[in-house]
Amino acid sequence: MKALNTLTGFVIGAAVGAVCGLVLAPEKGEETRKKLVEKGKKLADKVNEQLKKKGINLSLSELEDIADDIAEGLEPEDAE
Repeated sequence: MKALNTLTGFVIGAAVGAVCGLVLAPEKGEETRKKLVEKGKKLADKVNEQLKKKGINLSLSELEDIADDIAEGLEPEDAE
């Protein structure tokens, strides 16, 4: 469970960093998106490595599902 909490914190931190990068990026949007995709793939690989060291084996699709769930939790709720 501790590994999952660490993963969650790591992914949330990465998401916040990505958002800050988009807001503060001095480059064109297309270039920024390409860099974010590259960094996202590297981040996913690092997370997967750390999980494997802890004995947790996830497929890429499972890791993407976790990231999607976390991202959904970060989206602002619609004002009613």
